[in-house]
Amino acid sequence: MPQRYIEKILRARVYDVAKETPLEFAQLLSSRLDNRVYLKREDLQPVFSFKLRGAYNKIVNLPEAVRAKGVIAASAGNHAQGVALAARKLKIQSLIVMPKTTPPIKVRSVRNLGAKIVLAGDSYDEAYIRSQELAKEQGLTFIHPFDDPDVIAGQGTVAMELLRQHPTPPDAVFIPVGGGGLIAGMGAYIKYVYPSVKVIGVEPEDAPSLYTALKAKRRSKLKQVGIFADGVAVRQVGKETYRLARKVVDEVVLVSTDEICAAIKDVFDDTRTISEPAGALSVAGLKRYIKENDIRDKVLVAINSGANINFDRLRHVAERAEFGERREALFAVQIPERPGSFLQFCRLIGKRSITEFNYRYSDASVAQIFVGVELSGGDEERESLFSRFVEKGYSIVDMTDNETAKLHIRYMVGGHARGVENENLVRFEFPERPGALFYFLSQLGKSWNISLFHYRNHGAAYGRVLMGIQVPPEQKTAFRQVLKKLDYPFWEETDNPAYQLFAGVDSVK
Repeated sequence: MPQRYIEKILRARVYDVAKETPLEFAQLLSSRLDNRVYLKREDLQPVFSFKLRGAYNKIVNLPEAVRAKGVIAASAGNHAQGVALAARKLKIQSLIVMPKTTPPIKVRSVRNLGAKIVLAGDSYDEAYIRSQELAKEQGLTFIHPFDDPDVIAGQGTVAMELLRQHPTPPDAVFIPVGGGGLIAGMGAYIKYVYPSVKVIGVEPEDAPSLYTALKAKRRSKLKQVGIFADGVAVRQVGKETYRLARKVVDEVVLVSTDEICAAIKDVFDDTRTISEPAGALSVAGLKRYIKENDIRDKVLVAINSGANINFDRLRHVAERAEFGERREALFAVQIPERPGSFLQFCRLIGKRSITEFNYRYSDASVAQIFVGVELSGGDEERESLFSRFVEKGYSIVDMTDNETAKLHIRYMVGGHARGVENENLVRFEFPERPGALFYFLSQLGKSWNISLFHYRNHGAAYGRVLMGIQVPPEQKTAFRQVLKKLDYPFWEETDNPAYQLFAGVDSVK
């Protein structure tokens, strides 16, 4: 192990801007996972990320004459804020090159820290190229986000704190990996002090830069990377970080987007704070590692590396968290198009809560349903329910792990129908509880055919249904009487322009 990195970490100048973050016991996670789980709260730094450690340590160690000319970085996220804050502290100029696609909130955050902003290109690679040009033109020093010894040493101080904060060495430390600066610095220190402690990297399945490099025993550039965990969306691990990682990393765990979303929820449940996807990455990896290796009664630490998440992404996180915990299944099911078929279908689902129900009349013989079902028994229960539908003769497709279905198709079920006569659109609310949808359909009866149906359970006190029902004109009075007997609030929406424009009935020409 290079002795120089231990010396550099011990001498790192980070606490002029950074603070020693707490190592918190995650009570709920620990109880669920039968291990003692701790979170290292780097999300509590002044810029809500560990990145200011490495950035400041690099800048403060520049020769004074070089530093006085100013610094430049290319980043759309946490590194940009770290460089900007470090430069402000040292009272020098900073220029940050950000892609034109950077959300305005991130641009404002960096500008508010005193940096000048240049927007260039549509990707990090294009912004990087422009930053190199500007560095030469203006005599600025480029601050690399990860592949630099002083940056690596600054990030290594996270490990120095962690090992001091816990009375005994943990069994394993889970560290998010992008370019590799954090795991290289932390791993170097951990393995020097306690060689027996496992250093485990965690990457998204669609951005496995370190995993691929270690497996191939050489660095290679990924053709493309997923952008959900944008803080670690790096196509190639750093040269110096890879050299260190080969010596200090025991294993790299890959996790899915759904698992990351579930981990964000886990962190929230324990801390009441929201992590960014890259920040919760280590928790997702910790959970998968425990499951795959049947780990029990161990001390495990996950690095919560940041909390810079855009508010508008929370909807997606909430949507996908239940899939990550295997607490929800999605099925596409074909059912006969006849009165009462909905009721028979719901009877097979039983007392399970239905989280989503999309349906639109297709033709006179069959209907296609897109349904979400809440699970308590994970994949085993999902497979059992699937088999139950097959045994009863239903044509069914499991969409639970279909990325396109979860991202797009679930919201596109429907559209205009042709040849549907006498369709009335009604909106309902009913108290939400297990079996509530089944009871609702039972009370409605079998007198009229359902031609459109949309229902989503958001975990609220009331469920909401939008339903199209074929009611001949002479039966409208009887239909309204049934609606009133249901004793649920309802609104007739047949004339609603949104329905007429996007989901109404096309006349047959």
